Amino acid sequence: MDVLPVVIGILALGIAAQVLAKRLRIPSVLFLIIIGVLVGPEGLGFVTIETFGDGLSTVVGLSVAIIIFDGAFHLRREKLERAPQAVRRLTTIGAAIAFVGTAIAARIFLGTDWGIALLIASLLIATGPTVITPILEVVTVRDHVEAALEAEGIFNDVTAAVLAIVIFEAVVVGDAPELIPTGFLQRLTAGIGIGVVVAAAVWYLLVRVKPPAGDAPQMARLITLTGALVSFGLAESVFPETGVAAAATTGIVLGNLDLPHREEILAFNRDLTLVVLAFVFISLAALIDFDSLFGLGTGGIAVVVAVTLFVRPVLVALSATDRQFSREERLFLSFVGPRGIIPASVATLFAIQLEAAGQFEAARTLAGTVFLVIFLTVVLQAGFARQIAEYFEVIPMPAIIVGGGRIGRALATRLEKRGENVVLVDEDDEMVERLRRDGYTAVAGDGTSPETLREADIERARIVVATTADDDANLLISQLARTTFDVETVVARVNDPGNVDAFETLGVRAIDVASATAWSIDNEIERPALAHWMTELGEGHDAQEITVTATDLVGSTIAQLDAEIPDGVIVAVIARDGETYVPEADTVLEDGDKVTFLGRESAVRKAVRRFHPHD
Repeated sequence: MDVLPVVIGILALGIAAQVLAKRLRIPSVLFLIIIGVLVGPEGLGFVTIETFGDGLSTVVGLSVAIIIFDGAFHLRREKLERAPQAVRRLTTIGAAIAFVGTAIAARIFLGTDWGIALLIASLLIATGPTVITPILEVVTVRDHVEAALEAEGIFNDVTAAVLAIVIFEAVVVGDAPELIPTGFLQRLTAGIGIGVVVAAAVWYLLVRVKPPAGDAPQMARLITLTGALVSFGLAESVFPETGVAAAATTGIVLGNLDLPHREEILAFNRDLTLVVLAFVFISLAALIDFDSLFGLGTGGIAVVVAVTLFVRPVLVALSATDRQFSREERLFLSFVGPRGIIPASVATLFAIQLEAAGQFEAARTLAGTVFLVIFLTVVLQAGFARQIAEYFEVIPMPAIIVGGGRIGRALATRLEKRGENVVLVDEDDEMVERLRRDGYTAVAGDGTSPETLREADIERARIVVATTADDDANLLISQLARTTFDVETVVARVNDPGNVDAFETLGVRAIDVASATAWSIDNEIERPALAHWMTELGEGHDAQEITVTATDLVGSTIAQLDAEIPDGVIVAVIARDGETYVPEADTVLEDGDKVTFLGRESAVRKAVRRFHPHD
């Protein structure tokens, strides 16, 4: 069969699946794996293992490099600091528990030898950005949960790829288990070293050797992509299966540097990732051999149950111990740990080598177990991730802004910087497209329509803000939010001061544009330093009011809480029983107090996480 129509068909189906997933708000990997099965030998036979020949491993490898690089590029230091302890434990203790627990399960339930059991376990450490990124695109969770999932996916993908090749060479082929630690460290060090060197070269080309001004954005995108591929290729030429470590290292290093045209690079990487993700997921899913899966019998199902319902919850319970993780968030992490491309691609490679060596049963057990876990976790955990999140109520209540103009956009930016789950609503389709291109969550429709507001998830909303230039529309939006949907906080822009009473009668916080402007000008005249500080909130410093939910802090005085409050932030105001006052050293914190923090942005963020770890 000619390869060209196969590739075009896979890409077309993959992109269609991405579009459908966006519309239905379902992780795209569910559709991709189903399409792969339908077009594979078990379905229409459009794609078979002979379709791509020996070139499949190369194409998959380069695709994985792009996907890993993109995921790592997003792992900035600020994101990792949102859940540092959980990230460290998930990628060390958690990975170790996953490895040991899965190996024992494979040994007991499949009756295979320890070599194959350890090989299966090493591959199934990985979750990976190929499955986590599509989930987080449609399931909004709090920053620390997102950081934990993304970091676990990137770092454990590297661990899985490197550990698997070491075990394969040392135990399955070479029968020398004592070489595992040195082989693992040797390959990991090589991959990281190559990644750092390539990242330095890319930085030098982008910052020191500046491309011509007109071509700069395009050259930045191409140089960065080339860096990802070069790091992968160089590492693979030194040690097999170390390319993932190199690509991830290059991505993390560059992602944390101040690169020119960063936004263009991010957008290009994400678009390219969607394309290669569609291709590689469908291609590998098409290679699923259901005879191997069914041949595992009840032992295969027992391994899946052990991995997903015992090993995963245990490693999450021992890793996500930070106070900021609620019980519900830990349960969500426990039941959302699908496996992705790295296990599938490496298992396919090893199975082929085992078959060439005459170890047909070992090859069948390895490929069957890995693909069974991937298939079931993608279908059940990734496919139903949104429903799992809704069941455990870990999706933060949205803040809905009706009106995507300058005011709505500026407000959305401020709220998102504070970690709010913002949804913009606008009836102008072009405006909505622009908002989505700029990274906002936006819904197209009439904000005065209950159906449109329901699409924006108003039934769960904590805040609704009407920012249109039409007072009648803002009044109707406010009325629907207050009386029909019982939203706790409703704020409206009022363009005509004479309409303020109508809004306040509904219990709406009315912002009179004329008065607000006069107040801002007065502050600029009378207290300019404070005015500048307030205007620049989010640019290095912040002010946030939260409700105290950390029960272990209740009953402590402000003086006693000094050790719990980071340097660079103060408790400025406490609101209690309808009264607001500046606390003294002996003021005792009570459950339900509303506390306002002032200070450096990073310090305020840490204080908020400590005093308000969960809803």
